[in-house]
Amino acid sequence: MTHAAGRPATTERPLSPLAKPAVRLALLVGIGIVALGLRAAMLHWKSLDFDVFLLRWYETMKHNGGFHALKDSSFADYNVPYLYLMAALTYLPIGPLAGIKAISIAFDLLQAFFVFRIVALRYPRRDAWQPFAAALLVLVMPTVAVNSGWWAQADGIYTSFVVGAVYFVLAHRPWWACSMLGFALAFKLQTVFVFPFLLVVLVTRRVLWRSLLAIPAVYLALDIPAFLLGAEPVKLMTVYTRQADSYPQLTLNAPSLYQFVKAPADPHHLDTVRSTGVLAAGAVVVVLIALAVLSRTGRLALRNGAARPTLTQNQVLLTAVASAITVPFLLPSMHDRYFYIADVLSVLAAFYLPRRLWFAPILVQVASLSSYLPFLRPKTLATMMDYQWSTHVWELVAASMGAAGLAVLVVTALEYRRLPAEPATDAAVPSPRDSQLIAP
Repeated sequence: MTHAAGRPATTERPLSPLAKPAVRLALLVGIGIVALGLRAAMLHWKSLDFDVFLLRWYETMKHNGGFHALKDSSFADYNVPYLYLMAALTYLPIGPLAGIKAISIAFDLLQAFFVFRIVALRYPRRDAWQPFAAALLVLVMPTVAVNSGWWAQADGIYTSFVVGAVYFVLAHRPWWACSMLGFALAFKLQTVFVFPFLLVVLVTRRVLWRSLLAIPAVYLALDIPAFLLGAEPVKLMTVYTRQADSYPQLTLNAPSLYQFVKAPADPHHLDTVRSTGVLAAGAVVVVLIALAVLSRTGRLALRNGAARPTLTQNQVLLTAVASAITVPFLLPSMHDRYFYIADVLSVLAAFYLPRRLWFAPILVQVASLSSYLPFLRPKTLATMMDYQWSTHVWELVAASMGAAGLAVLVVTALEYRRLPAEPATDAAVPSPRDSQLIAP
C-alpha cells in the first residue's frame, strides 16, 4: 500500500495499555509494595554484622549526643556520610534494627529507579515492559533483598550512586555522573571497582576531564558537617587508608580467583601473591582502556576531538559491567559482598544485549548468593567456620563468577569493534513513536 504521494505507508504498532500514566503508576506502586513486603518478612532477623558492629555504633552515638559523637568517629570503620544517617536515627522513635534496615531499603528503591531509567534508554517506547521488569528483578534479586532486609548492610547505598553515575554517563550528563561517583566513594571505598570504567569514558571523551572535579568536591563537602562538629581533618581524610590492611587473607568468602589459590604460609610469598593480583587487576584496566582507545570507535573519538563522544550506549554499559566483575575477581582480600555492583549491572547487561548476555546475571547471582549463605547462617563468630563450603564448592562458585566476567569481557571486545552507526545484533528497531522516552 502507498500514499497518494507514492511513499510507502508506515505501519506503527499501537501502544499497549502500559502507555497510560495511571497504569504505569499502578505498576510502579505494585513493584514497590512487592519489594517492601519481601523485606518486611526479613525485618526481624539479626545478622552478625548488626550485633557485632552496627548496633555498637548506634549505641555509641545514642549515648554520646547523636551527631555530636561524630567529633571522633574512630568507633566505626565506615565513613561519616553513613554515620550521619545512623546518627539521625538516634533522634527518631524507631528501633535500631528497623531503622538501620530502613536506610538501606530506601536506597534499594533509588537503585531500582536508576535501573528503570537506564533500561528505558534502551527501550524508549512508552509502553515498553522492560524497564519495569528490570526494576522489579533488581528489587527481588536475592542478594539485593537479603543485603538490606536481612543483613542490614549498606551496599545498596553506594551502588545506587554508582548506577546513577552510569545512567548520567549514558544520558550525556558528565557533571552529574561524577557527582554520583563522589557520593558513592564517600559512602564506600568499593566504588573504585568501577574506576576503570571511569578512565575509559574519560579517555574516549564521553566524560570530560574537568568533570572529575565533582568527585573530590562532593566527597569533601560530605565531610564538612563532621569537621564542624569537631572531627580531626586527618582522620576524616584517612578513613579508607586505615581499612587497607585490616584483612590479610587472600579472600574472605568472595567468589574470586583466590578460591583456586592456596595461601602460602610464608608472609613474603603471600605478599607476592597479593601484589600479583593487584597487577592483574591493573592489567585489566589497561586492556579495557586499550579496547576503547584502539577500537574504531575510540580512534574516531580521539581523531575528531569532539565534545560529543562517539562511544555507543552498549560500549559504555558493557565497560561498566566488565569493570565491576573483573576488578574484584582479581584483587586480593575481597569480601563476599564486594560483587554487589556486579549483581546489579549484570542485569542491565542482560536487558541491553539479551541474546548474548541473558545468562550473565544468573552466573553472577549464583556465585554472589553462594558467598552470602555461609555468613548468614551462624549466630556467633565462634560458629562461623561451621558453615563454610568445601574447597571444591568454593571453586565452583568462583568459576561461575569467572565465567560471567569472561563472557562480558568477550562481548565487550566484540562490541568495541563496531562503529557508532552500526547497530548491535541485539538492538531494537525503533518505530516513529519510539522517540518518546519513558517518563520516570
